Amino acid sequence: MDTLTNFINGTITLFGDPLGIFIFFGGVIGGMLFGAIPGVSMLTLAAILLPFTAHLSPEHGIMLFSVIYCTGVYGGAITAILFNIPGAPENAPTAFDGYPMTQKGQAGKAVGAAVTCSAIGGTVSAVIMMIATAPIASWAISAFGPPEIFALVFFGLAVASSVGARTFWKGWLSILLGLLIAVVGLDPVGGIERWDFGMPYLLAGIHFIPTILGFFAVSEVFVQVEKKAKGSYDAPKVSVDFPSLAELFAQKIAVIRSIVIGFFCGILPGIGATLAAFMGYNEAVRWSKDRKAFGTGKLEGVVSSETANNAATGAAMIPLLALGLPGGALTAMMVGVFQMHDMEPGPLVFLNSADLVWVVFSAMFFANLSILLIGFLETKTIINLLRIPFQFLAPLILLLATVGAYAVRGLPIDIVVMFIAGIVGFFLRRSGYSVAGIVLGLILGKIGEQTFAQAMQMLHFEWSGFFSRPIAITLIIAGMLTLLNSIYSAFFKKST
Repeated sequence: MDTLTNFINGTITLFGDPLGIFIFFGGVIGGMLFGAIPGVSMLTLAAILLPFTAHLSPEHGIMLFSVIYCTGVYGGAITAILFNIPGAPENAPTAFDGYPMTQKGQAGKAVGAAVTCSAIGGTVSAVIMMIATAPIASWAISAFGPPEIFALVFFGLAVASSVGARTFWKGWLSILLGLLIAVVGLDPVGGIERWDFGMPYLLAGIHFIPTILGFFAVSEVFVQVEKKAKGSYDAPKVSVDFPSLAELFAQKIAVIRSIVIGFFCGILPGIGATLAAFMGYNEAVRWSKDRKAFGTGKLEGVVSSETANNAATGAAMIPLLALGLPGGALTAMMVGVFQMHDMEPGPLVFLNSADLVWVVFSAMFFANLSILLIGFLETKTIINLLRIPFQFLAPLILLLATVGAYAVRGLPIDIVVMFIAGIVGFFLRRSGYSVAGIVLGLILGKIGEQTFAQAMQMLHFEWSGFFSRPIAITLIIAGMLTLLNSIYSAFFKKST
């Protein structure tokens, strides 16, 4: 009852103030817009607004950032589905099946599923956040360290090998290519230069935003140009038919599974929505009876990734508010907002600033509900962009991708990397390799290498230390079994 009372009081405080209402809706719309623009993400908006929060009350400043976080994660799904341009890394798995659905004339169904499941995942996550912040945070921090996170990444890569490639071997070669790209740059432990070829730019590694834009957006433009040159191009059919209640209800298991995965990943500091989206998608593939349908326009793929990445938003607030540990870049900025107002996030916030905490909780709850309302209103307008003839749409997509690649760091070389990735991706797709697997290897590889190095230092470089950690060894064994099952299927089922 105390939780409900606190939630009602937080809601009254939030919407009882005209300035609070203005900030709330400004954050909702701003998060959606910036989340949908590749390279110019919700982090860009948050960085711009950070200095101005010093002039707001603590409640309004923290609430603004929490709302941007919720809607920004969803925003990138729209361009991922319509144009194969993920607005952010956490939206990349959405493009795996969302864009093929657009090509089949099911854009409305894909966007409708993304809107609905983003709202469901985020809202459920917000409710759990209100009820169980302190105990969940304490358990996650104590039970999950670098060894467990590395094991989780290994398990995810083992599952991902079956996504989008013609054969098991091409799937694994795609993953390994992504891992190879991920190790370019300085070694995260010793600072040793690797694969830089004497180029200072490569010391910082190959940034994943230009790479994602190249493999998805640019390669797709090349694919469609080739089809148009051969006379086999079919313009995507414009459809604003949303998924029916029966179709959404049929995805209930995928939604529940992805909520659990997303919430779990969100609690872990430094992991957040990106790993949640990939893990949600990978588990959907692993448990499906029709794995080969993924990557060709399967609704479950969109549902799983969008539910998981939005479920991570509420969970990411748990270690921040309960323990003072930011879960990612945006929650780290929120620590800065706290400090601007002479406050520190952590257990004492619940005692000294309970009103602030419940305003934030209420704002995140209603921000996720607003995704449902505003998302459906904007969808019918945005989908009409598909009516633009390809000869005009292709330059627009390349322009948007170029701006997104350059905006990340302001380096012209990022544009070059994007087009190289686009050309490589075009030929790999023609040969049956998986650009989705490459992106999975790139993003999860960076996380995996960092956590593996931390784990080995933590275990005093003793491999046997993994066997003393039940969660880590369970995930590693599960990954090995998944890998062995894939090898068995590739050899024996094909021969039979």
